[in-house]
Amino acid sequence: MKHVGKYLFMLSSLFSKPEKYSMYWKEILRQMNNIGVGSLLIVGVISIFVGAVTAIQFAYQMEGSYLPTYMLGFIVRDTMIIELAPTLSCLVLAGKVGSNIASELGTMRITEQIDALEIMGINSANYLISPKLIASVLIVPPLIIIAAFLGIYGGFLSAQMYGISPSIYRYGLLYLFDPFNGVIMIIKAIVFAFLITSVACYEGFYVKGGAIEIAKASTRAVVHGSILVILFDYILALILT
Repeated sequence: MKHVGKYLFMLSSLFSKPEKYSMYWKEILRQMNNIGVGSLLIVGVISIFVGAVTAIQFAYQMEGSYLPTYMLGFIVRDTMIIELAPTLSCLVLAGKVGSNIASELGTMRITEQIDALEIMGINSANYLISPKLIASVLIVPPLIIIAAFLGIYGGFLSAQMYGISPSIYRYGLLYLFDPFNGVIMIIKAIVFAFLITSVACYEGFYVKGGAIEIAKASTRAVVHGSILVILFDYILALILT
């Protein structure tokens, strides 16, 4: 309960007028580059292979069954959009982005940079954390959309190994498509992005001690962020489906 209270208190301190909007905008763009562009390669590679593995596994299950072959595209599409693209990609981001943010803020805390901001009368939480949260919520959904497309393309490449023609695979992609699945993906991406970033900021912002404590805070940011992603994945699945 203590940590929940401190976490909520930190979030409440973010709702204040920025001292200088131009500085906030520059920091938001920098964080969008670090979080989104910096993570594009690893998320893209993982998504392609996850989509490919999903197609291979389902094609293996289809062998000897009476399921039509176009169902391969149907399964890969819905699996990537609803579950694998947002959840798996955000778990990767929890490890990469979460640890970076916690380490950055933790270093600023133990080197007394945050204390210096507070002495100058600057709302340090708002100045340091708000741009990270805004950038994450803005850049992660497009990143997840790219991950979904790459996963579907990876499934397309694997389908060729089982003799499934591109036209049949494309037919499966369009079969019974529900646009609301895309809405679910975007909602998950926004919620997961907020959780990953805010938890990492909390762990780094309240670090006490030295380099060892920064390492521990970075580890906690990854572990707690990953757990919350899985937990809210279940909650959102119950609510949205």
